[in-house]
Amino acid sequence: MSEFVRTFVMLKPDAVARGLIGEIITRIERKGLKIVAMKFLQVSKELAETQYAVHKGKSFFEPLIEYITSGPSLPMVVEGKNAVQAVRTLIGKTNSLEANPGTIRGDFGMTLERNVIHAADSVENAKIEMAVYFKEEEIVKYKRIDEQWLYE
Repeated sequence: MSEFVRTFVMLKPDAVARGLIGEIITRIERKGLKIVAMKFLQVSKELAETQYAVHKGKSFFEPLIEYITSGPSLPMVVEGKNAVQAVRTLIGKTNSLEANPGTIRGDFGMTLERNVIHAADSVENAKIEMAVYFKEEEIVKYKRIDEQWLYE
């Protein structure tokens, strides 16, 4: 039986600057996933360092922090059965040039460094990343009208 979980997703500054917010949210919702929290914000250096703390000390850490703080982003919490796996499949491989056509990164990204979207890679990491950007009371509980058709 599939598990109904939440995951963390963030549209990065390149997605925002390129006007891709609506298209990407549409893909997430058409998949059958439910957005239960969302914020439009300029990520501070402190917030970025907290979110990407697992990469501290790696060669790409500082460029990543500079990139993610370079413009507004759209962090969100997405919910659904097997949401982590569903979102990861929807967005495609991290390196946009290796991502399949039809995935978000495959359709909108050209490089590893500018790949338009971040998504948690596990339920555990989703919980950690959600807590960086959202308080529990900011996450809305509701039922989609089509849930009876999405899940058994």
